Amino acid sequence: MTLGPQPYYWPNTPTLNYGGSPPIATRTGWMALACLPFMIVLPTRANMIASLTGVSHERLIVFHNWVGWAMFALALVHTFPFIVFHIWKGDMVNVWNTSVVYWTGVVALIAQAYLQVFSLRFIRDRFYEFFKATHYLAAVVFVIFFFIHCDFRLSSWDYFIATGVLYTLSFLYPQIRTYFEFGLRHRASFTMVSDSTLKVTIPIDTAWRPGQHMFLRFIHMGVHAFTAHPFTICSIPVSRSSAGKSKLIFYLHPRGGLTGRLAKTAAQRPGFSVPVLLDGPYGGVQGRPLHTYDHILVIACGAGAGFSLPFVMDGLLRLARGTENKKLVKRIQVVIATRDTQLVQWYDEALMEYLEDNGLEIPPESLDISVYQTGRSKSQGNSTFKGPEGSAEKLDETIQISRHLPINVFSGRPDITKVIRDATLQLEHSVGIAACGPKEMLKTVQDEAAAAQVRIMNSESGAREVYLHSEVFS
Repeated sequence: MTLGPQPYYWPNTPTLNYGGSPPIATRTGWMALACLPFMIVLPTRANMIASLTGVSHERLIVFHNWVGWAMFALALVHTFPFIVFHIWKGDMVNVWNTSVVYWTGVVALIAQAYLQVFSLRFIRDRFYEFFKATHYLAAVVFVIFFFIHCDFRLSSWDYFIATGVLYTLSFLYPQIRTYFEFGLRHRASFTMVSDSTLKVTIPIDTAWRPGQHMFLRFIHMGVHAFTAHPFTICSIPVSRSSAGKSKLIFYLHPRGGLTGRLAKTAAQRPGFSVPVLLDGPYGGVQGRPLHTYDHILVIACGAGAGFSLPFVMDGLLRLARGTENKKLVKRIQVVIATRDTQLVQWYDEALMEYLEDNGLEIPPESLDISVYQTGRSKSQGNSTFKGPEGSAEKLDETIQISRHLPINVFSGRPDITKVIRDATLQLEHSVGIAACGPKEMLKTVQDEAAAAQVRIMNSESGAREVYLHSEVFS
């Protein structure tokens, strides 16, 4: 639609004038304007697209980014033909000095260029707090000057009206839900369970599923009280037969900004609490729950370790409370790679607390938890594994340091390829895989899951069904 129709410019001459707006510039300008409602609405938590498709907002954010790049490219194609035309005509300086359309368009273009460049992952991750603060400011500048630039030409402002209505509805729904569904009575308590992990606990009476996340807004935390932060829920509700109360539990790796401030306060005052506003839950596993598969395989790296807990808890609950009439998971396998040498202690305590709250016994031999401590400086054993990058590393002998659960500890990196291949080569088994970690690790997981599904399509020996749910963390 951009380069197909011709001519790109009117065949004007000094004596014959077909018009002042090059066709390609006019066309791409309207196409860019049509992108505006989608670009503004897609990143909101409760947008109409998510409601209609059933796809959670965090998976739609990639479309927000690509729609932004498409709009930016169209804006550039819209801009340069006007410059070429007016330079040919000889009045470029005059129209710049006398027409508000040109300089407002340039300001909007600069603001959009800033938004797109700073949204590049390696820049966004490095300067996240600065990116988040300036992203909204640049977006406001962009919309205002884009609005003035359109100057009510034809139906141009109709797009802004539609954008405003959709965004307002998407913004108001979470606020109304926060106050009417959860209220203002909840408090979050904070404890440092290791030198690099902060535990957040919120007693609550609501339901959620493994893999979902909540948006938390901490009151009395300065400017952070005005922003909601997404965190993956690392617990599941207590069972109906339990007399205890459900708790939303989050395990965070503090960085700068809000989490760093909370961690510093928790280290000085363990168990301190602040009022919190809740919005959610969002996301989670689409389709069948993981506990309906024969083999649950959870792979987590770094800050994603807490992500594995609700899947393990849900699997253990199904094993303990299931009946012969219900399909039960046969094996729960967890592989965690971490630099946190204290992870085994707080991971064991989290699972034991859940088992005690629900009156469950110590799990059977079908539970297999392997923790790979990548921060260890030396290795002592004879087992050799290949890391995701393909390099061989010596691992410590298996060390069972958990007091309650079968948690085996190694040093080095897990061979993720081998772990997934072994799980998916089991004959006539269904395998549900959940993975959380950096993009490089997820690429390995996704490749192996795809290879397993190809084997199924080719009727080769191995698992009869493989499902993958993956989440990336920054």
